[in-house]
Amino acid sequence: MLLDFDKLGAWRGFLVGLVIVVCLFLILPIVFIAALSFGSSQWLIFPPPSWTLRWYNDLFADPRWFYSALTSLKIAVIVTVLSVIIGFLAALGLNRGTFPGRDLLRALFLTPMILPVVVLAVALYALFLQLGLAGTTIAFVIAHLLIALPFSIISIGNALEGFDRSMEDAAILCGASPWEARLRVTVPAISHGIFGAAIFSFLASWDEVVLAIFMASPTLQTLPVKIWATLRQDLTPVIAAASTLLIAFTIILMIAAAFLRKGRKA
Repeated sequence: MLLDFDKLGAWRGFLVGLVIVVCLFLILPIVFIAALSFGSSQWLIFPPPSWTLRWYNDLFADPRWFYSALTSLKIAVIVTVLSVIIGFLAALGLNRGTFPGRDLLRALFLTPMILPVVVLAVALYALFLQLGLAGTTIAFVIAHLLIALPFSIISIGNALEGFDRSMEDAAILCGASPWEARLRVTVPAISHGIFGAAIFSFLASWDEVVLAIFMASPTLQTLPVKIWATLRQDLTPVIAAASTLLIAFTIILMIAAAFLRKGRKA
């Protein structure tokens, strides 16, 4: 028995060490990027010879970076709204529907999660060229919506699985129409799932780069595309500054989502 406990302790120590190594592997590149954004060298040199805020000043002084960030924000907000609305309707139909081919339709909705992004990007690019939509905001929204929608359907669908439908039926018996009952009873009850869908949809659009590269034009670029294009032209620390702000915004959003979700549960 003591030998078993010794083996258990050894395995636990191994797993803890493995988790620490994996976390360091994921976090250290972010720390390096943040450090480079404050370095005084005009090249991406680590460790930096000294510290400065020059690259952040250059970043905020260039209106092209601000325009790219504003474009990313606008597209992400539109995608989030559409993803939550369509995701709610799709999850409602998949959760409660009994029509033939329901499982096939569910798999079709979730296909963008397993399909290589490059394949999807090339197919959409060819389609938008034929439709004359290449390089437009509509193309960005449709492309980002395809990858955001599976997260929305999964999040809202899981919330609907745990929802007591008798509450909705009771509202209908009290005189509410089916859709009024869904909006006034079901939606507030699954608000945690809708909130999660909104967060994941926003981040899926905000951080997306592969599809955005194919959808972009010289006059319409999201922030990840702007970072990618600048990285190909010049290894300036301004890229590190922009990447640091992008990562910081994502982290702040996730922390705020965690606190809001905790507050809702409380």
